[in-house]
Amino acid sequence: MANVIKSMIDTADSVMLLIDHQSGLFQLVKDIDTLTLRNNVIALAKVSRLAKIPTFTTASVPDGPNGPLIPEIHQCNPDAVFIPRTGQVNAWDNSKWVEAIEKTKRRTLLIAGTLTSVCMSFPTLSALAAGYKVFAIIDASGNWSSMATDITLARVVQAGAMPTDTFAVLGELMGTWNRADAMEFAGVMIDHIVPHYRLLYESYEKAQSVEKVGRETKLDRLEAAQAKK
Repeated sequence: MANVIKSMIDTADSVMLLIDHQSGLFQLVKDIDTLTLRNNVIALAKVSRLAKIPTFTTASVPDGPNGPLIPEIHQCNPDAVFIPRTGQVNAWDNSKWVEAIEKTKRRTLLIAGTLTSVCMSFPTLSALAAGYKVFAIIDASGNWSSMATDITLARVVQAGAMPTDTFAVLGELMGTWNRADAMEFAGVMIDHIVPHYRLLYESYEKAQSVEKVGRETKLDRLEAAQAKK
């Protein structure tokens, strides 16, 4: 891809990494409400499939108190590959995880993980040390306190990561409205990120309907009746 901006996501060079989005760990999250966090993670699973980006998931001790991955990730993206760990806290310490990423030949990683200060930050720091470009998706990560998130952001940014949010990732992966699946991307926005956008979309659809079939309310008749009085 020509003219790639280093501070923006190159879809053709990207890998989506969804780390430890587990039902048990979600109960520890205090810096973002659980429904919003869950929706953001689902949105990433959906858009990575739409954008045809290799997607890898993993979980820390899913048969222990951390719990299983939320099921929507693989339900919404059956192409995503789950890579089990054998107890490593840092997913990057799992050789199979690193091997899977290396096999893609891609060098841009989009990373979200719960909890932010561990599951997202540790692989981010390791990937940066290994020479990858990393975008840390903060609102799809979730942490045990806002202070911990602030500290983690400072740490990963100083190391070279670029923080971003789910909506921005969707916009960069979509790239243009001039694509056959644009409304599928819009559907992800409406269903999971900006539900109020549905109101704008409904108003737009009604305006289009008026252009095609005329007004539902016959205001012209009312206006004519009033003019005769």
